[in-house]
Order: sequence, then structure tokens, then C-alpha cells
Amino acid sequence: MHTVFEALGNIGLVPVVKIDDAEKAVPLAKALSSGGIPCAEITFRTAAAAAAIERVSREAPDILLGAGTVLKPEQVDQAVAAGARFIVSPGFNPKVVERCIAKGVPIAPGCSTPSDMEAALEMGLDTIKFFPAEPSGGLAYIKAVSAPYPSLKFMPTGGISPANIASYLAYDKVLACGGSWMVPPEAVNAGDFDRISALCAEASAAVMGFSLAHIGINGANEAEARRAAGLFGLLLGVPLKEGASSIFAGTAIEVMKTPYLGKNGHIAVGVNSLRRAIAFLERRGFSFNWESQKLDPKGAPLAVYLQDEIAGFAVHLVRKN
Repeated sequence: MHTVFEALGNIGLVPVVKIDDAEKAVPLAKALSSGGIPCAEITFRTAAAAAAIERVSREAPDILLGAGTVLKPEQVDQAVAAGARFIVSPGFNPKVVERCIAKGVPIAPGCSTPSDMEAALEMGLDTIKFFPAEPSGGLAYIKAVSAPYPSLKFMPTGGISPANIASYLAYDKVLACGGSWMVPPEAVNAGDFDRISALCAEASAAVMGFSLAHIGINGANEAEARRAAGLFGLLLGVPLKEGASSIFAGTAIEVMKTPYLGKNGHIAVGVNSLRRAIAFLERRGFSFNWESQKLDPKGAPLAVYLQDEIAGFAVHLVRKN
């Protein structure tokens, strides 16, 4: 897979932007980034597209920028010259795909049938835009049709919303989702970038799914851990579950049988995808204790601790599913 698509997968959501005034492109890009989504697909639905891409590429280079609704090979040339790093098309146009391959720019062509998907694979592609996603059968269709094409990754677009994005991204064949609800045209045209940033933050929260999983308490020894867990069990009215190194009171309180990481204990934060959460937090300056990382049997990350404590607590991320 191309490194650009890997980076999009770490973000999880690609805002699909229609922009009429190139002057608004840079503040829009900065609003996306401040809301937690440092990427954009600027569509060739308006005459301002190429100029908008050029401005963002020049003045906001940290944005992973692509061009969408690319219908002709000439538009590929315009987009790449302006600074687009990936191309998205609504359908499978062999001439557009060929031009992208010739220029060495990754493309996710729109595909909604097995024939389209096989045409993409025949041309050496491994990532497609599934469009229009919801009208074409949604996640159930992707799960059904992906079985014969194990190497193919999907970027569903069309009908994606805060209500369904987490379920799409939970499927390992879905690389990222495209959506436009966080960049409504009326907000873009009005220059209401605070609203766009807030909508992006909400969308990013839906993608990441950060939530408190449990609190860990360091017991001095096994006897103290057993007593503390028992008291929490009585207090909360929950059963105890004993493991080799700790005792859980319900699911919210874990008491360690011997002191573990963290001066005061640890806090576990649940996330939808550890890979995306790590990338999200690294963009915000967090670092990780990679020696603490745990992997599942397939080699995918299950849990990892932050490098630094917060208020005397070690903090680790844990994958929800």
C-alpha cells in the first residue's frame, strides 16, 4: 500500500471539500487540522479547486492533501501540479487511472461492483473508493464483496455520518471514510471556521472513541489487593474477577497484587483503533513506552502505555474490540 494511503488510514476520516473561493482554502485547512483531521480531499466541482489545492499545499504543508471528483486525465495534471498528493475519482475511468500511474500519484477510483474492483486490481491498485457507500449496500455489502478480494482496501464515501462511521472503521478492510458533514458548504462560504473546527473535533472523537476503561490501583501486596478489591466490590455491588497479577471489582476497578506502573496506579483509556489513536496523540506531542506494547496473535496492537505519567498515574490505551 502507498504510504499516503497508510497515512490516511491512520487518520481514518477524509473531509470531502467543495470550495468556491480559493482565499478560504488555507484557513479552512487550518480549521480541519485544529479539529483533529489533518487531511482533505478538495473536489474538482468548482473552478477554484486547483488554486485552492495550490494555496493549501504551499501555506499548510502539514495537511495531507488530495484532489477529488477527478474525471479527466488533464485534471490529474492540474491537481498534481498544484500539489495534490493523492487522487480520488467518483467512478473507474481507466484513462484517469493510467495518468495517475504514469505520474506516480496514488489514486482511489470509485468502485461499486465486483467488475470495477477487478478492473482496479488488474491495474495494480489495492485501494478503492466505495461510492456511493450507503445507497450501494453499505458495510454489509463491503463485507460480502471483500471476501474474494483479500488484498483490497476500501474508502467508503456517500452517506457516512457520525452515526455509522465507527462501525465502518471497525472493519479491517476499511482504510478510511470520506465525508462532508464536517465541512458544510454554507460554513465554508461564510468563513465560519470555528464551526468547522468544532464539527471536525466531534467527527474525530467518533473515529477515536476515547473512553475511560478502568482505573488501576497499586496494592502493596496480594492481601491488601484482595481486601481493597473486596471493599470496592461491596461498595459498587459488583462481582470480583481474579487474575494472575490483579483482581477486578466489576470492570471499572483493577487492584494490582504488587505495585505496577505509575506512582498512584494506572488509568486505562479505551479506543476504537490503537493504531489511529497512537497517530492522533503523537500529532499532539504524546510519546509512548513501546516496551509496554502488547500485540494480538495477528500482530496488531492491543495496548500500550504513554511514556509519561499524568498526575502520578501511568496511562495506557487499550483496544476496545
